Amino acid sequence: MTTSYKERLPGITTLIFDVDGVFTDGTVIVMPDGQLLRRLSARDSYAIQYAVKKGYILAIITGGNSMAVSDAFQRLGVQHIYLESSNKLQVYNAFLEKTGLADHEVLYMGDDIPDYEVLCKVGVATCPHDASIEVRQVAHYVSHKNGGEGCVRDIIEQTLRVQGKWFDHDAHHW
Repeated sequence: MTTSYKERLPGITTLIFDVDGVFTDGTVIVMPDGQLLRRLSARDSYAIQYAVKKGYILAIITGGNSMAVSDAFQRLGVQHIYLESSNKLQVYNAFLEKTGLADHEVLYMGDDIPDYEVLCKVGVATCPHDASIEVRQVAHYVSHKNGGEGCVRDIIEQTLRVQGKWFDHDAHHW
C-alpha cells in the first residue's frame, strides 16, 4: 500500500522551493540593461512569510543568480538561499549536512529536470500542475495550480493545515 502525500505532511519541518517555474510561470523578461524581471504571486509570498513565522525552515535552491530574487526571499524571512545551483542534489545534500535534517522532514517543490534528483530523495516531492512530465511522474503531489499561480501557497497551506498551524488570528499580520 502506497503512503499518500498527506500522510507524510505531519513530519515536515522544512520547505524547499525552486524559483523559475514554481514561484514564476517560467517567463523571464529581459530588460535593455540585461536585468531579468520575474513576477511573483503575493499569495505565495504571504504563505512563505507565514510559514517562517510558524517556525518552519525555508530554503530556495535555484539555478538563477538574481540578487533581486535573493533579496525578495530574504525580506520574507527565508533562511537559506542558494543561487547558481547547477547541481541541486549536491546543494541539497550539503544543506542537510549543515542543518542536521533528514530527507523525511523535507518537502521540495520543483518543476523541471534539474529538480528531479532532489524530488526523488525528499519526504514529500511536489510540483506545479504545469511541471515537466518527468517531474510529475516522481511527485507525491501535483498541485492543481500552475507555477507562478499559487502552487506554493497551495502546498504550504496544505502542510500547515494538516499540522494544525494554518489559521491563527494573531499570526496573520506582515
